Amino acid sequence: MSVRTRDSLGGRAAVVGIGATEFSKDSGRSELRLAVEAVRAALDDAGLTPGDVDGLVTFTMDTSPEITVAQAAGIGELSFFSRIHYGGGAACATVQQAALAVASGVAEVVVCYRAFNERSGRRFGSGVQHRTPSAEGAALGWALPFGLLTPASWVAMVAQRYLHTYGLTSEAFGQVAVVDRKYAATNPAAYFHGRPITLADHAASRWIVEPLRLLDCCQETDGGQALVVTSVERARDLPRPPAVIVAAAQGAGRAQEQMTSFYRDDLTGLPEMSVVARQLWRTSGLTPAGIDVGILYDHFTPFVLTQLEEFGFCKPGEAADFVVEERLPLNTHGGQLGEAYLHGMNGVAEGVRQLRGSAVNQIPGARRVLVTAGTGVPTSGLILGSDDAT
Repeated sequence: MSVRTRDSLGGRAAVVGIGATEFSKDSGRSELRLAVEAVRAALDDAGLTPGDVDGLVTFTMDTSPEITVAQAAGIGELSFFSRIHYGGGAACATVQQAALAVASGVAEVVVCYRAFNERSGRRFGSGVQHRTPSAEGAALGWALPFGLLTPASWVAMVAQRYLHTYGLTSEAFGQVAVVDRKYAATNPAAYFHGRPITLADHAASRWIVEPLRLLDCCQETDGGQALVVTSVERARDLPRPPAVIVAAAQGAGRAQEQMTSFYRDDLTGLPEMSVVARQLWRTSGLTPAGIDVGILYDHFTPFVLTQLEEFGFCKPGEAADFVVEERLPLNTHGGQLGEAYLHGMNGVAEGVRQLRGSAVNQIPGARRVLVTAGTGVPTSGLILGSDDAT
């Protein structure tokens, strides 16, 4: 794949199984057990067995090694295993890696997984507490001494500039929180099931780092999610309708850092997501008008707005109005603000459910779904489609 040309991956692999643990604040079990439970559930959903699996993909941050998950889940020999870097930016890239392996014949059935005790164990929201000096961490040295120690503080810098540039208030961010929690309220799997919010609730929530309030920030969740990827041909013989991988992409922008890319010429956008957007549109041949549902990574509300703008759903500074008018169904599972924070993997699963017609908040006639991964870091994205739409 190139940032300048259409790639040939689209339409050659599909997501055929999804499985998850419950989403909680205290799982009471190890991250390995969470991973294995999710993997087994995904294989059951796909109508496959552990013996069918010959590939595994996860995140660099995952504490459950591929060979350990394979052993614990009853999976035998592996011909492919891979890990994707940059936290939540890896979510869609795990599926891309799996699809690449399947399309090239390196593996036949690949399971992508992510499991952590992010609330009861290591809490990513606590930020940097100790870091061994490294080239990768050098950029943080320009921000940490001035008190920018947490993800919320890093995003707040960009969020403040966005509001200033477009003459908006933090109510613009509240629109995203309200929509996410609306869908979470009707999703029994969501942590905030039965608990919608209003703009007044958003405005009354406490400041975390101005202009971000508590309700602008995603949850911390214990849980696991897994996805099964195989060829489209094999998928058609399995019990569930396949979610075909129409296009998949990764992206890093110029002057890219991890959450602290403050020295770019413009802080109001997400250049890394622009790279992903261009490749997804180029490879799929689609435009924003061809997308039925958007599952956009929502660790913080401001970056949902900037993603809509980078993908061309609306012009810069107009995303808040786009959300209010509900021109595109967004985060129909409740997102990471409302359902669970699983580094975006639960969003991929929701995209699959929408295409199957089995989502709790089903969008009638959904045939193409855009799913994105973590923003502010090198990232990734997917366009998933029903088999008859590709």
